[in-house]
Amino acid sequence: MPRPLGELEDAVMTRVWKWNRPVTVREVLEDLQKERSIAYTTVMTVLDNLHQKGWVRRQAEGRAYRYEAVSTRAAYAAALMNEAWSQSDNAAAALVAFFGMMSEEQRQALTDAVRVAQLPETGEQRRPAEQTGSAEQAGSAEEAGSPEQPPPAEPSVENPAAGEGPRRR
Repeated sequence: MPRPLGELEDAVMTRVWKWNRPVTVREVLEDLQKERSIAYTTVMTVLDNLHQKGWVRRQAEGRAYRYEAVSTRAAYAAALMNEAWSQSDNAAAALVAFFGMMSEEQRQALTDAVRVAQLPETGEQRRPAEQTGSAEQAGSAEEAGSPEQPPPAEPSVENPAAGEGPRRR
């Protein structure tokens, strides 16, 4: 199970996920400095730690690195939810309690996600275009991390939602 990200790790990963492209320490630093006073070396250390934990990959560019997310924020959230749910001794009761905590908007997103993820009798997963409901609803459920195929049996760094999450060192 991936440990929840710390506050600064989350602030950094939020930017990496939002920008959805390889980023430099400088880019993250400049954006973070709009909200807080923070040093270049602090951001560099956080990104290095995220790399060591398997949340980002990096590519050398001159004397610096560009960092890119290994998985999506949706996959991270799904892995956290899956781990929390698996800790329950009564999965159905845990789900009922969880659903009771949801807002109407969250319940609708869940309904949309279940619709996208349901398998027809043929055993193949339905595509969003085949769903009843709007394309926008299907798109929002897909963005929530609905995979196109069942996850691989073994967890991997590339697909933390499939199991344990990124590797730890």
